[in-house]
Amino acid sequence: MADGKHPGASGPDLAAGVNDRDVLQSSEKRVAHPSGKEGYGRLAQVLRGLAFAVYFTSCCLAIVVTQFIGAPLYFINREWFYAYMAMTKRSFALTTTAMTQIWGPTTVRISGDESVAGQIKSTGDGGVQFSFPERLVLIANHQIYTDWLYLWWIGYVNQPAMHGHLYIILKESLRYIPFIGTGMMFYGFIFMSRKMATDQPRLAYRLNKLKQKKTSPNGKTYLDPMWLLLFPEGTNLSGNGRRKSRQWAEKNGLKDPEHVMLPRSTGSFFCLNELRGTVDYVYDCTVAYEGIPRGKYGEEIFGLSSTYFQGRPPKSINLYWRRFRMSEIPLDDQKKFDLWLREQWYKKDELMEEYLKTSRFPPMAGAEAGFVETSVRTRHPWEILQVFTVVGLCGLIWNNVRRLFHAASKGLGF
Repeated sequence: MADGKHPGASGPDLAAGVNDRDVLQSSEKRVAHPSGKEGYGRLAQVLRGLAFAVYFTSCCLAIVVTQFIGAPLYFINREWFYAYMAMTKRSFALTTTAMTQIWGPTTVRISGDESVAGQIKSTGDGGVQFSFPERLVLIANHQIYTDWLYLWWIGYVNQPAMHGHLYIILKESLRYIPFIGTGMMFYGFIFMSRKMATDQPRLAYRLNKLKQKKTSPNGKTYLDPMWLLLFPEGTNLSGNGRRKSRQWAEKNGLKDPEHVMLPRSTGSFFCLNELRGTVDYVYDCTVAYEGIPRGKYGEEIFGLSSTYFQGRPPKSINLYWRRFRMSEIPLDDQKKFDLWLREQWYKKDELMEEYLKTSRFPPMAGAEAGFVETSVRTRHPWEILQVFTVVGLCGLIWNNVRRLFHAASKGLGF
């Protein structure tokens, strides 16, 4: 997210990454794609692209129509409205999960330190189950445009399921993407410009909604489930981003990490302070993609075309988790928080270096192989039909009403 600590774009760029390079260019030689040769010929790629477009557009259109059908609930009962929109948010998570399962299947290897021991377990069917709390702030390094997709899937496999309660801070321009932008506005995602002074009132307003206490019928107070996803680097890793990070480090006399960019702390500091007292933990995820050579960038290799059309998704996505108590994070002093966050990113850089050398993150206690290995997939093939349930039901009701009206008109001689 943008917060003014050093220049750069903000938020995950959902619209970019379509025209990825088929091969990496170096000054000395051409380096083959790390996922091998294209899995499909040109005709097959075109057909896959068309099928992908039909699938994704149909799902997004059904979700947006579903949202508009439920929009009047906002004026009837706000609790019903937010629950209904959470249902549509789950539909989008199902859409992207099934999309990845069909067009871009990949292995996911998950590990973590002792702070998350017992919270990540393999299931008997080769899946994974997380048991993260219902309210947390999630921070992560930003490798490629679709990091958010895999992190959203984590909410899907969490118990309780949290893919209907994820909130992301993103760039203002993304709200204007057809269908998707409208859907994200209904989801309650937070759109930001690049000026914290301008964005702070809007951010405070949205975060205040996420920390409001509710009262149950039996008189007990509670807070709605919420996972707030932040990318403190502000944008995905790229040559331009690395250059700005290096310049910022030189200007301020800081060590510049090799595999990540220096995080910007003002926005994160503001969010955590706003949510203090309503969230107990910050969960940190370090993300690495198999096959990205040292000094290269994932956006150059794993774009949408490579991942979903050419049959060359990442061979594996590797996630390393850590957990921090909010009470132990220095939230009373901006400078101390800035130092704390930067130290966490230096540790990420060390983790990324270890991954590059060994192709693995440190092993997780309790995991037989040191990690849990699974794949991005839905629990059941027919789950995707949930996306079309409300639209289909409304269509069925409308058809029956139309037929009854037509029959009544004929009976009355109209």
